[in-house]
Amino acid sequence: MNFDFIHNREAENILPVKLDLKEQYHLDLMNVHQSWTGRVDAMFANGFFREAIQLIINAMALFEKGYFDCAFYSLRQSLEIVTTVVYFVDNEESRALQMKKWKNEEAFPMHNQMVNELINRKNVFADIKAKMASYFKEIESTKKKLNKYVHKQGYDKFYISRSHPLNKNKEEWMIRSLSDFENYLVQCIGAIAVFRLAIDPFPVLLSDEQIYNRTGQFMTEGYSADFISKYIGLENINDYKKTELYKETYEYFISTEEMLPSVVNVVKHEFVDRTKIDEILSQCHLLSNRDIIVVGLISYSEKIAKVYCNGGFLWYFTNIETIRTKQSWGSADFKVFADEPSKFNVKYDEAFLSHLKIDEEDFYVEHNEEFLPEEMYSLYNIAISAASHNNELNFN
Repeated sequence: MNFDFIHNREAENILPVKLDLKEQYHLDLMNVHQSWTGRVDAMFANGFFREAIQLIINAMALFEKGYFDCAFYSLRQSLEIVTTVVYFVDNEESRALQMKKWKNEEAFPMHNQMVNELINRKNVFADIKAKMASYFKEIESTKKKLNKYVHKQGYDKFYISRSHPLNKNKEEWMIRSLSDFENYLVQCIGAIAVFRLAIDPFPVLLSDEQIYNRTGQFMTEGYSADFISKYIGLENINDYKKTELYKETYEYFISTEEMLPSVVNVVKHEFVDRTKIDEILSQCHLLSNRDIIVVGLISYSEKIAKVYCNGGFLWYFTNIETIRTKQSWGSADFKVFADEPSKFNVKYDEAFLSHLKIDEEDFYVEHNEEFLPEEMYSLYNIAISAASHNNELNFN
């Protein structure tokens, strides 16, 4: 066997390690990944936060492979990129100009310069940093410690020292390095989540059931209680709740009507409980026009298992199970109606599919039994009635 000189040189001072909690870190990162902002003027921020998440993922992969300094550098980069996006979002007046400079690789502020300018602007971020002063001190401390690894201050940061056969501190250094990495990893994940809150407060607001039950469908999902406790801290979140951004948004939603559980299921989960139709209709003013049409259709017959809208990309389900054994579907399934003279009772595997066009929108009803002619007529009339719900609705 030939001696692989290059491979030997590349692997000579590399000491791989294992992160026992790596899978959990990946799962926890989903809390940030699913906290997309829906702010029209800040949609670009989602890409920055996704990049920050990728940097955390890269850091874990690099650390396990033994490239520890690169792993710490990737953690530091995650802090820098979320600072950059908040720097853009926090100043609407000069945002376009600053982003242009950034895209064109022109002279651009360093991390500390951006933080100082953000404070001097006295906008949203300045308020958050002031209210969460102790938390941001922790983040700044973490960044300084990361720099020790990035700039290789100390022999324990040298590859050649860590792996040297005469190094009596090898095990101690490796244990400390692993501990440091996981501590900084947790801090950086938390920092990304906190900087995300400078865009809007919904990841925290939606973790409050009272607010959750007063809001429609958002791109954002709330941070879980475990995530907040582990990565941010309850005391720090309580400090965040003192910010003007949080308080103003909270007050706006808490003053609105709270949805009943069955209505929350319709609005947020596209689930219509046929046993709660009257309850759902008692808050029909909180439903969208599409929601009301679907509730009307589903309330009419126990034969209906699902209703598809938007070419099948949106669907509502019920507590009536479909008899279809195939659980997948696609927009192609509904194109059959383009050439099909009958719009009702089209065979759909073991079930049936019927089509109604209401208010210029296509609704596809999946039902377990065929509709009789009189049922088709009634179903259409109910959908029309639901679409013009100016009067009190009653589908009984």
